[in-house]
Amino acid sequence: MSGIEMQFELRRDSFHLQVDTTLPHTGITALFGASGSGKTTLLRCIAGLENIPGGKLSMDGVPWQSDSVFLAPHQRPIGYVFQEASLFPHLSIKKNLEYGWKRTPTQNRTVQLDEIVSLLGVEGFIHRYPHQLSGGQRQRVAIARALLTSPKLLLMDEPLSGLDLQSKQEILPYLERLHEQTNLPILYVSHSPDEVVRLADSLALMESGRILAQGEINTMLTRPDLYLSKLDEASAVLNCHVSSHDERYHISYLSMDQATQNQTLLVPYRDLDCGHSVRVRILARDVSLSLHKQENTSISNILPATVTDVFPSISPFQVMVKLDIGGQTILSKITSRSQELLGIEKDKFVYAQVKSVALMR
Repeated sequence: MSGIEMQFELRRDSFHLQVDTTLPHTGITALFGASGSGKTTLLRCIAGLENIPGGKLSMDGVPWQSDSVFLAPHQRPIGYVFQEASLFPHLSIKKNLEYGWKRTPTQNRTVQLDEIVSLLGVEGFIHRYPHQLSGGQRQRVAIARALLTSPKLLLMDEPLSGLDLQSKQEILPYLERLHEQTNLPILYVSHSPDEVVRLADSLALMESGRILAQGEINTMLTRPDLYLSKLDEASAVLNCHVSSHDERYHISYLSMDQATQNQTLLVPYRDLDCGHSVRVRILARDVSLSLHKQENTSISNILPATVTDVFPSISPFQVMVKLDIGGQTILSKITSRSQELLGIEKDKFVYAQVKSVALMR
């Protein structure tokens, strides 16, 4: 069997964790939900920090916990990154990194020290001490230290929650690089929609100790039966690749992957090679609809689309419209009045006018 299979039930005061699922063993899977939904508790169960009677856990068919097996945390091939960096204050950054690396038997090492130092960009302060670093730098060191134990699974418990906005923006590109340059599966706990949309390949939505739903990131973001698609920040992500650049207007052209109608998006210039895969985010509130293609308009991204669903928003005077664009999905938030005037309904052909596109990675 492939994947991370788990079965846990835990009662603690008024909290009840009840999970029976299989999570992907590739890419970044976000455990997303409000505070108190059970995200961190589930991560602790996977790490072996909670020994739950009757619990079961295996990765790719190898049992870590069963009726007859319980691997202690140090016996599990995991790296764990907490909200706080928790570095050894009396050791230099290099010594902090070497601590986990040297404790891993040579035959079990899958990474090299220099490789991880470069990946997380910590070479510039490797001889400093933790108190001399910013919060973002310390967290990058903590991630590097976890990777140097050569884990088969990386657990990240809201690693950006204790950082200011500048530090978060500093560290996010390194997390994207980690995702792009390694095949390491990551379980990423967060209650930040922005982080999840930017980083995750799949999402498990948690509430009151249960996983309400799970699946590929854009499927989850645009499901009418989930609250994610009804929020003010409701959005969708599109997978694209860089097709060309226009130096005169400082524009990059993105072709939508799997598109059947040569769909192209224009975004501000990014220094990326043609063919480079990227992800873009489009907020539902930034998408208006028209029955005809507008010619004299400042909106650059106008895409032919087919309505696949119409469902309520959290606001009574607005509705959400789910659109198929070349095999991918975006959302549009319009007023109920506009829906009626335009006759927006399932299978209707429209033009999606996208006012803003955010290149995520």
